[in-house]
Amino acid sequence: MKLFLTDPNSGGHLLLLSEEQYFDRLFYSRDRDNKYFTIVWNRGGQQVVTIDGEEIDFPSQTILPLMFNQSFFFEQTSDLVAWQFNREFYCIIDHDSEVSCVGFLFGIGRNFFINVNESAHQKMLLLHNMFISEMNTSDNVQNDMLVMLLKRLIITVTQLAKSEYLPDPKMQNDRFHIIRKFNLLVEGNFHNEHSVNFYARQLNRSPKTLSNLFAIFNQKTPIQIIQERIIIEAKRLLYYTDKSAKEITYELGFEDPAYFCNFFKKHTTYSPIGFRNRKSIA
Repeated sequence: MKLFLTDPNSGGHLLLLSEEQYFDRLFYSRDRDNKYFTIVWNRGGQQVVTIDGEEIDFPSQTILPLMFNQSFFFEQTSDLVAWQFNREFYCIIDHDSEVSCVGFLFGIGRNFFINVNESAHQKMLLLHNMFISEMNTSDNVQNDMLVMLLKRLIITVTQLAKSEYLPDPKMQNDRFHIIRKFNLLVEGNFHNEHSVNFYARQLNRSPKTLSNLFAIFNQKTPIQIIQERIIIEAKRLLYYTDKSAKEITYELGFEDPAYFCNFFKKHTTYSPIGFRNRKSIA
């Protein structure tokens, strides 16, 4: 089952896919113009999801949030329920005060799986059924109802993620919001800004304060997050495009191709060309 809704006023899209035989996303080619955020619920057994060319175990009864610029496909899509939406339908940045997911569920440069416990399972089933009902009901309040349901879905998944990854309520405070803002800033600026100083200035904090804050939450250091995000993008460009290492160097804000080559090899053990050839062989 695939249900699709377009908001004629905003151009917003909302999709619900349930027990589909196949669905995937190819951001750098077919789907580049459709910038869909995706929330996938694995209702079946453990399977493999391939994200940006990397195979990862997708555990049973977990939820996986995916960014609009990630490419992916699944081993067994008939066991999945997926919601997809673009920012025209619901902008998670503009409405961050409502859902508090930016820089946590979305925009952190890594993939994480959120367990669905028994009580959450009932909530997810209820939401799933309500989405189906509303997407099949065409009236003058349909969009408003679906936006409300989407907010409820995002809030539910965010709460589950916080209970699992931030179990201490004291950690879910203003300091954690700074980390979320940092992650969002990195997502928007990593092509050109590689220093912690830039992001610290944007947040009105010192680099040392940021580092101490990340340590409190057992996060990677700010510089590690910046560099890992650059490497993720470099891998995507090498895997999905024909751009040369020199072109990727400049696209990612480096001035010297040799320096970028060394930077990439330090983080991956491969040269950019070696990485591309390895993926071609695979």
